[in-house]
Amino acid sequence: MKKIAVIGSTGSIGVQTLNVIRRYPDKFKVVSLAAGQNSALFSEQVKEFCPKVATIAREFDGIDDLKKISEIFVGENAFKNAIIDEADLVVISLVGFTGIIAVLSAIEKGKDIALANKESLVVGGDIVMKKAREKGLKILPIDSEHSAIWQALNFDFNAPFKRIILTASGGAFRDKTAEELKKVTAADALKHPNWTMGAKITVDCATLVNKGFEVIEAKWLYNAPFDKIDVIIHRESIIHSLIEYPDGSVIGQMGYPTMELPIQIAIGYPERLSPVTESLNFAKIGTLTFSEPDYKKFPAFREVVTAGKKGGAYPAVANGANDAAVKLFLKDKIGFNDIYGAISGALDAYQGEYNGDFESLKAANDFAARFVKEKFGV
Repeated sequence: MKKIAVIGSTGSIGVQTLNVIRRYPDKFKVVSLAAGQNSALFSEQVKEFCPKVATIAREFDGIDDLKKISEIFVGENAFKNAIIDEADLVVISLVGFTGIIAVLSAIEKGKDIALANKESLVVGGDIVMKKAREKGLKILPIDSEHSAIWQALNFDFNAPFKRIILTASGGAFRDKTAEELKKVTAADALKHPNWTMGAKITVDCATLVNKGFEVIEAKWLYNAPFDKIDVIIHRESIIHSLIEYPDGSVIGQMGYPTMELPIQIAIGYPERLSPVTESLNFAKIGTLTFSEPDYKKFPAFREVVTAGKKGGAYPAVANGANDAAVKLFLKDKIGFNDIYGAISGALDAYQGEYNGDFESLKAANDFAARFVKEKFGV
């Protein structure tokens, strides 16, 4: 039985991870949980799974009752206590820069990681992958596109390939004109046509920032030069990404949109478990479409990828600016197109140094967050 720590248990990926674990009580056991501020859901999870350790960011009424079930830790960094020796695998689904801290803590404790935190590789890919290789640890992708690539490579991160082709749905605004994008709201952005995800990543899909992040992730996961990574709009979200091999063969992974499949593949690896969705009905699906992304309408994508190519702390700046801008957008304090302005402005203003360490990345991320707040006067 595989013992699992779920870091970020009350978020979208955490909840779906626990859904997968429920289906296989003979294969998985939750040994620890870490949550943010959703105390009601956290309480339910602790009572159901009875983990050895459970952590949450803040105190709440009723926490004393949970202490009769699990060892409870409280605080902004309490999630570190949930990365316990008993865990065979740590699922990290925290949103934002904090996820890097969780990843580095898990690596330090010698744990394989099922990763759903993009920032860990976008911002700290160099550090994270180096440390993981030194300890002989696995970083298993939960992201649907990277799970598809991993599968298309026959689960071999070192397999040779000619090209990685990342598919993108295009997000909530794929059919909007540039003029219409000036008036869209956060509520509009959260209406993703294909996927059910958290608010932050749903907005990132609408700006295509998420796809830019995935390009950077691909560089680190598969040691891929940027010129071997392409992006294509695939509205139906049936083909989740593809690999072109040196002989010209193209292999992709297909399935109905659900995050529970990549989660199940990551935590169940190397075993493939029973289906989480119905089998594809190709006759019912009908036509699958593909088109080039409109980078003029969604310029943040190229801004993020350019930061990735520059390397150093620039991806941390792009991430920090995007994170701060999305938070403001979700509160209706800035417009949709202001997110791009925040990212490009922060990257232009950044003059810091990168010393190859976590502290440099945090400083860059914090600089970008301050820049955005000052830019918009909040």
